[in-house]
Amino acid sequence: MKKIVRMTFVLCLFFLIQWNVNGQEKKAFENAEAQTKLMLKEIPTAKNLWTNKKTVPVSPRTLDKDSNLVLVPARDWTSGFFAGELWYLYEFTGKNEWKEKAQEFTAVMEPEKMNGTTHDMGFKIYSTFGNGYRLTNDPHYREVIIQSAKTLATRFKPIIGCIRSWDHSRDKWGCPVIIDNMMNLELLFEATKLTGDSSFYKIAVSHANTTMKNHFRADFSSYHVIDYDTITGNVLKKNTHQGYSHESAWARGQAWALYGFTMCYRETHDPKYLLQAENIAGFILNHKNLPTDLVPYWDFDAPNIPNEPRDASAAAVIASALFELSGYSANGKSYKEKAEKIIRSLTQNYTAKPGGAHGFILLHSTGSKPSDTEVDVPLNYADYYYLEALIRSRKKPL
Repeated sequence: MKKIVRMTFVLCLFFLIQWNVNGQEKKAFENAEAQTKLMLKEIPTAKNLWTNKKTVPVSPRTLDKDSNLVLVPARDWTSGFFAGELWYLYEFTGKNEWKEKAQEFTAVMEPEKMNGTTHDMGFKIYSTFGNGYRLTNDPHYREVIIQSAKTLATRFKPIIGCIRSWDHSRDKWGCPVIIDNMMNLELLFEATKLTGDSSFYKIAVSHANTTMKNHFRADFSSYHVIDYDTITGNVLKKNTHQGYSHESAWARGQAWALYGFTMCYRETHDPKYLLQAENIAGFILNHKNLPTDLVPYWDFDAPNIPNEPRDASAAAVIASALFELSGYSANGKSYKEKAEKIIRSLTQNYTAKPGGAHGFILLHSTGSKPSDTEVDVPLNYADYYYLEALIRSRKKPL
């Protein structure tokens, strides 16, 4: 009799916890809907203030120092995230109003499929057309994904084994490859699945392998930028451009690495990528400077911790990656618990007040502290990965 009572109590507790988790998730999306509706009302006003007649604003990115809404053109690396948020709202709610808005903000990104001057094709196209194709099977979206992958592949440097990241600052770097670039490989993997052309897959694997070889320190923290010799393919410099110092661990860079190698394991089932992701997770989660709420400072080695800005965007990326990693790893239960804690922290302490921040969801992200740009502000990619993490939290481990 005692065993039955105990089991009944455990089951009730389980369902109570699940109800609370699901309730928090539903409430978070209700808030996201309300904020995004506000954002959609704010965008036309910001467009009317747009002064650059050579470009067209397509997406909100952040707030400036006077708390004005900042829009960006399609060439900006963050330009696809707002459309991606709209797709996530449609995925969670099933409401056609979000589908229609997602289609509207996705359509304006199509010209980027031919932009061979950027490595950020995955950020721009996979968050928009990738999510759109996943949710609608629109054949036109499929074609845009394929063309975008072809364009991205033109930046692959065989002698180095990587996709070139930046074209700017040629006086500083010969062929810079940044850890962020791991996030654009998903587009290439998808193109192989859609076409059967393995060349995209091979480029993605080469880039991942070269990054794993050269970007990481012995403790599995990552440099931001590796500079390669364009003739020999040798490493010339190891820099951390957006971190505190070249040898510091820039928080969002660690998040990109965790997410990227988790995704590579999903697409290849190569155990070395799973091990790499687990090692990166270990560095992040066991770091002495990780706050108890698991929302990192902008750099794990920033000199004035705890009086340093946080980076909610890094936390959102980490949470999303951990939810996925939990489905592949023997440490899955622990990873899922950490991801849930991050989401609770973001939801309870890092969200904008209803009706505030011009419609952004999360506050307290850091873009680039060394250049004093976008410090302690909302950022569209923080909102995107926050919603993605929420959606991933409801899925059962694979």
